[in-house]
Amino acid sequence: METIFIILLAGAILLLIYSFFKRDNVKKIQEDLEELTLTHMQDIYQLKRKIKILEEELLIQEDTAGRLKPLIAGKESPMRQQPINEILKAQVLSLYQQGLSLEQITKQSTLSMEAVRSVIEESHTRGLHDE
Repeated sequence: METIFIILLAGAILLLIYSFFKRDNVKKIQEDLEELTLTHMQDIYQLKRKIKILEEELLIQEDTAGRLKPLIAGKESPMRQQPINEILKAQVLSLYQQGLSLEQITKQSTLSMEAVRSVIEESHTRGLHDE
């Protein structure tokens, strides 16, 4: 019985000494996890910053477009004040969908640049409201 007790005591002492020299894998895993978490947090921060910049650019573009419309509306030409024929509107939209520039559409349709823009803008606003 004494020999078993001595063997168990010696084994316990050896295991205790071994535990001091053994590398701590849990600590290494925790450090890796912290590093990974920090990396993900940095990535998320950068993505949020990029999204914020894109949203600001979008708002600036919308604001610029909103300011252009009143300027055009304020300088109405006599031609624009008259109602535009539906056939002429269809022709302008058809030419625009074919990819022609506003100058080319103006030449082919005998409308002013402002009238062509208003027809195109009107179709875009109708298209957005119809959906």
